[in-house]
Amino acid sequence: MSHLKIALTGAAGLVGQNLVPRLKSRGYRNIVALDKHSANTAILRRLHPELTVIETDLARDDGWQAAVADADVVVLAHAQIGGLDAAAFTANNVTATDRVIAAVRAKTPYVVHLSSSVVESAADDWYVRSKDAQEKLVVGSGLPVVVLRPTLMFGWFDRKHLGWLARFMQKAPLFPIPGSGRYLRQPLYAGDFCDIIMACIEQRPTGKAYNISGQEKIDYVDLIRAVKEAARARTRIVHIPYTLFWIMLYVYARFDRDPPFTTRQLEALVTPDVFEVIDWPGIFGVKATPLQTALAETYRHPTYSQIVLEF
Repeated sequence: MSHLKIALTGAAGLVGQNLVPRLKSRGYRNIVALDKHSANTAILRRLHPELTVIETDLARDDGWQAAVADADVVVLAHAQIGGLDAAAFTANNVTATDRVIAAVRAKTPYVVHLSSSVVESAADDWYVRSKDAQEKLVVGSGLPVVVLRPTLMFGWFDRKHLGWLARFMQKAPLFPIPGSGRYLRQPLYAGDFCDIIMACIEQRPTGKAYNISGQEKIDYVDLIRAVKEAARARTRIVHIPYTLFWIMLYVYARFDRDPPFTTRQLEALVTPDVFEVIDWPGIFGVKATPLQTALAETYRHPTYSQIVLEF
């Protein structure tokens, strides 16, 4: 299997940066990595100089298609996660995906599509709508596809979510929690998710969608405490009324056009969602890493924990 040519989109993001070293450790070398973020793509290229790394905007640019046209496997990991521009979600989640499918269709590669648990969520925002449209586009492509729908992820190179929060904790004397903080989360370790992706590449499940959530359920406030411990932060955790927290984020967004946390994400945070927990360790033959162990691996790795991706 190691001879396969793998095209990986969104390669410089959280999943991509975690997946590439694990693919290499499994013997895969013929990897074409595509991403549009200049600084993060430069980091990927520096860490893996032997790979073909292409910096390009899949929704707009041309010239990259020839490099992926003969791919045996395509891992669709690109996504617009946050932001204040609805058009960006459509471009990066839908238009880009449509163009990738067109570029690889002739060889009929196996496709691992990284969707999101939000497509079955009660939340309703630009991210949810665009990810739902993206999944429908991939499933309807006629290509052999497996769909993976992860919940909130954390791991090496996490520039948003828990990674940003951990870095904030290490710098700020106070860490705010909206309301009670009793919002159930099911965080998924990116390392485990990458093991599932590699299992799909090797086992080739097709025509199925799997909800991949963390095996452990934990309230947001307790998760923050666990992150604080793993990151060895000394910040003090304080609770702030939800409305005040929302106003603070709204005001912050007036000065930062690409904030790390938005009012929409806050609204999604407090939405009462409980995602299906399937036996993905048994289904894919991978081992689930205990949450505390995963957090320690994430924030105490001698090399990767020191690398911070840009927004």
